[in-house]
Amino acid sequence: MNKAVAVVGMCGSGKSVLCKYFTDMGWNSVYFGGVAVSQLQKNNIPVNEANERKVREQLRRDLGMGAFAVVLKDEIMDKLQKGNVVLDGLYSWSEYVILKNLLGDNLIILAVVTNSEIRKQRLANRSVRPLSPEMVDSRDIAEIEHSEKGGPIAKADYYVTNNGTEAQLKAQFEEFMKWLNR
Repeated sequence: MNKAVAVVGMCGSGKSVLCKYFTDMGWNSVYFGGVAVSQLQKNNIPVNEANERKVREQLRRDLGMGAFAVVLKDEIMDKLQKGNVVLDGLYSWSEYVILKNLLGDNLIILAVVTNSEIRKQRLANRSVRPLSPEMVDSRDIAEIEHSEKGGPIAKADYYVTNNGTEAQLKAQFEEFMKWLNR
């Protein structure tokens, strides 16, 4: 079976950059955040942090803490039939458990960690959905307390630190790929 690498980390840590490295190598991608965005778009609700949070939390109330894995598992399995898959944004411990039970050792967790101050600077300056430092703190707390986000980060198979340049992150990604293909 092909590999599924779930990239986990707090908002602004560099998950999307790492996921792009995978897709640049031809990996298929499943974007967990796309579930909330598509729900908002389908209902003609503005896509913003507050509305995304409401949708994420409502889905988890309706389907349990593993909601996104439940919604996306068929897509993940279909894409795994075609090749390796990067999972962008696995959030909760329950999602991890569902996917670990489904994929076993073919699920690898890659955590990207970044100092809080650096994440806040990056998020304030991003072009799409910028966040103030207060919004970052609020999101961090909500994701830790209401989304079980800490578990997959704590249980990761491999860690990269993203406090420097993109070239430094890319070098760590290349080391991860050597480790993965060992």
